[in-house]
Amino acid sequence: MEFKIGDLVRLKSGGPLMTVEEVGERAMIGGEAVWCVWFETVGKNQVAKRETFPPAVLEVSSKPVLGTVRLTRG
Repeated sequence: MEFKIGDLVRLKSGGPLMTVEEVGERAMIGGEAVWCVWFETVGKNQVAKRETFPPAVLEVSSKPVLGTVRLTRG
């Protein structure tokens, strides 16, 4: 599958919704790679995480999967 910058993707095994930042060759794996970014909650902050994946482990996700909403009173 061909990925484009801006595509929303997930690992085929599940996980967070990620955005493709770059697609290209990676010398260490000797082939195509997909650079992705996503956000994780750390304490009360959203922290950007980045990782590189081989295209074979990713699939395009057309929209976010709705999760649990937590409401708190201030």
